Amino acid sequence: MDKDQNEYIDSDMEISDNGGEIENEEPEEEKDMAEQLKDAVTVPKEHGHLVPYDPLQRYLSEISRYPLLTRDQEIELGRRVQEEEDTESAFILATSNLRLVVKIAMEFQRTWMQNLMDLIQEGNIGLMHAVQKFDPYKNVKFSYYAAFWIKAYILKFIMDNWRLVKIGTTQGQRKLFFKLKKEKQALIDQGFNPEPKLLSARLGVSEQEIRDMDQRLDSWDLSLDEPLKEDSDTERGEFFSADTESIETQVARKELETILRHKVDEFKRQLNERELDIFEKRVFTDTPETLQEIGDKYTISRERVRQLEKNIVKKMRAFLEKEIPDFDSYYFQQEETGE
Repeated sequence: MDKDQNEYIDSDMEISDNGGEIENEEPEEEKDMAEQLKDAVTVPKEHGHLVPYDPLQRYLSEISRYPLLTRDQEIELGRRVQEEEDTESAFILATSNLRLVVKIAMEFQRTWMQNLMDLIQEGNIGLMHAVQKFDPYKNVKFSYYAAFWIKAYILKFIMDNWRLVKIGTTQGQRKLFFKLKKEKQALIDQGFNPEPKLLSARLGVSEQEIRDMDQRLDSWDLSLDEPLKEDSDTERGEFFSADTESIETQVARKELETILRHKVDEFKRQLNERELDIFEKRVFTDTPETLQEIGDKYTISRERVRQLEKNIVKKMRAFLEKEIPDFDSYYFQQEETGE
């Protein structure tokens, strides 16, 4: 999992020029984060009673109870987590940054356009990884470091769940997924037609990759189990040819083979010693002995051995036809396939 997330970090995030060193002053945007979320969780009143609110509002209200930490507190908690494996410190460090997860998830809401709680949940997983791996002795704020892990998990979740069929499996495709639409709009704003050739030069990928991603983004998933029409029982998958057997056919054939083995064992108990020997060494084997070898063993001619073998096969087929109702269809199918 860590390897996958690192790919997202490498492909979609850019480290600042100062090597990750953060000034002691907090950015103005972070200072206002608590106030923004406080406004977001305000619950209106109606006739003196609280109006019922959704899970997102409840969650925002819960996380607003956890205080933000100072830089020194982050360093001390991070040290306890790394050196003492203190779970209480890890809990404090994580819960104090839950609002950061919500803030980042809201930024991706324009892309996801679905349940924001899904993005928050994935971001929280990234936050927990950040708590485990944070090095308090490097001159990096925890919120800055955690943002990379949070974004990585949210990005992976969006890519994995955008469609039933994944539209981005390589690092290049993931990068293209998030940048293609933005680059198209930038070209349109500049008065250019966003053709694959121009997009290819701007994004550093081939024209074919641009066309493929465009096609994936513009198309929709279709279920093979979906009926062709509302009033039809015919499914789309029935019109696709397959070189392999269906699951139903494989299961039925396996069951029949199991029954066949049991019935053959029953048939063998009806044979005398010489017939059983011929059956096992001539009929029911992948490396049959020659007629001459068996004839020499029982001091009979090769022709006599052939006759005995033919009679055994005839008796076995009659027995199986009686015991297995579908044996004829199975037997002829095996002859056609040469099995």
